[in-house]
Amino acid sequence: MNIHTIANHLNGIGDSSSTGFRFDCYPIDGDVEVLQVNVVGREEIPIFVSVTENQVLCISYLWGEEEVNPDSRTEMFETMLGLNIPMPLSSFAKIDDKYVLFGALSLDSSLLEIEQELSVLSDNCLEVIDEMVDFLK
Repeated sequence: MNIHTIANHLNGIGDSSSTGFRFDCYPIDGDVEVLQVNVVGREEIPIFVSVTENQVLCISYLWGEEEVNPDSRTEMFETMLGLNIPMPLSSFAKIDDKYVLFGALSLDSSLLEIEQELSVLSDNCLEVIDEMVDFLK
């Protein structure tokens, strides 16, 4: 499994996606191979996919630390912890000064399972932003 296989699958499914979504994928050059996946109609929240030796990692950036209202930061963390378990296939993390939502899959995952993970992660991003808007400036 590599990002090119994933990109070819997602770009090739068009309207026949089992999830009802269409995808546009773009490899990003760098030391680590990364695939930017845009869910058509949700391009403002891309998902970045990388394949490591032991997992397929899907990450979406939500907001930066500078966007968090400092007076409600602790309450935001409590809300994030409360949302972590009931939110399927996604977890919160922080990369540098950016808050992210991520999901990880086995290298043995099928392309259909990866497509489903990306769809759920995209849905979860929208729900999280809607839930967390009161904690942001």
